[in-house]
Amino acid sequence: MLAIESAGITDVGMKRKGNEDALFLDDVQRLFVVADGMGGHQAGEVASALVVDTIRDYMQRFLEDDDAEELEGYDETLSKEANRLLASIRLANNGVWQLPQSKQGYRGMGSTVSAALFTEDTLIAANVGDSPIYLVHNGTIELLSVTHNVITEQAAIDPEAARTIGKQFRHMLTRAMGIAETVEPDVCEIQFFPGDVIVISSDGLSDKVAPEEILAVVGREKPETACKQLVELANDRGGDDNVTVVILRVGKAKDRPSGLMGLVARLLHPFKKINN
Repeated sequence: MLAIESAGITDVGMKRKGNEDALFLDDVQRLFVVADGMGGHQAGEVASALVVDTIRDYMQRFLEDDDAEELEGYDETLSKEANRLLASIRLANNGVWQLPQSKQGYRGMGSTVSAALFTEDTLIAANVGDSPIYLVHNGTIELLSVTHNVITEQAAIDPEAARTIGKQFRHMLTRAMGIAETVEPDVCEIQFFPGDVIVISSDGLSDKVAPEEILAVVGREKPETACKQLVELANDRGGDDNVTVVILRVGKAKDRPSGLMGLVARLLHPFKKINN
């Protein structure tokens, strides 16, 4: 059986009055989610909470009944579990989109979402927005998620032009939950190995703490201690935003398949790798 040691923490930070981040950890579902709300204190809190609650409830249906009705839009190139995770994100997006239509105070609300789901054989990582999902494996840290913001997407097209974009565009998202009636998450599915660590965070952490620093902390500390140290580090550097981090360490499991499938998956998936 798969063994995962998990921990998560969310903190208001040093500058904000409220916390618009939300997180969800479920070792039974093997589902872990971080959402970073936007649209003002109340609206942002509502959006991020709605995202994690919708994903949780939708995925719970299949834990109780594997034959529960699936939503439309099934992708034959993805696993059953990956399709379900994507469906839950699309459902959550629709919920965030619908709410402002009836409540004026929620106009402009939205959220990011980053989720990790483990099957017995694979890790599924899906995201909308700029909350990163990192994989720590064999002394390296890799970005599994796709960053949906103006600077990152411009850098992929024209790196030189991206360097001239003002800092005010740093957090301007090109894709987010609830901004449009539909959304298309990015997703990847890879094999994992004992000793791998998954880190999911809001940008309140990733803006202040470099991937190499995250690698160093999770490499020497257990997940619960590592979460606390990373939040403290972000706050020590200003804590300008809410700070949320979830850390998952994969333990030993019986009857794991050979590493060939994982090797092929890693060769096919275009990771952004950052060496320590």
